[in-house]
Amino acid sequence: MLGRWHALKIEREQPIRWMREVTAVTTGWEAAVEAQIRAAQERGEFDNLPGAGKPIPGRDLPYDESWWIKSFLEREALPSDLLLPTPLQLRRRVEQVPDEVRDLPTEESVRAFVADLNAQIVAWLRTPTGPRVVVRPVNADDTVRRWRADRERTAAGRVAAAQPGQVAQAAKPTTRWRWRLPWRRRG
Repeated sequence: MLGRWHALKIEREQPIRWMREVTAVTTGWEAAVEAQIRAAQERGEFDNLPGAGKPIPGRDLPYDESWWIKSFLEREALPSDLLLPTPLQLRRRVEQVPDEVRDLPTEESVRAFVADLNAQIVAWLRTPTGPRVVVRPVNADDTVRRWRADRERTAAGRVAAAQPGQVAQAAKPTTRWRWRLPWRRRG
């Protein structure tokens, strides 16, 4: 009986001994960290830090789980589109194609841009992730046709701005036919 009691006493004392060792290490670690902080304060490394003496931004606002993402995007001046899933990013890029190709200098560069976007779309279509959104490849010929029309319109606007007298003659008022329902009276 005595041996069994003695074994239980040893089992109880081992966790206590282990806790004492962990506490000694922890207090030693904390003391080392505190000593480094104290030394840095004496050297003046914490003096003149940006934001010293200013209130913490967003302290009065309610808690937001994604506060750090929003502050990172603001600080780095990144667009919030980066947070969207891949299909929505691709769909937004497809919608912005006319604006993005407008300033490209040649037809080859427009086709290269569309080919790159289509490669990204096809890569997503092979292994779709995220929400199920319809994203179709962009037709390069239609994009080039719109790009040419936009460039011709811009060139015509520049020529018209250079010669204002001829524009008034070219722009004749067109007659507009009025369509009328037969059962309505004119009045």
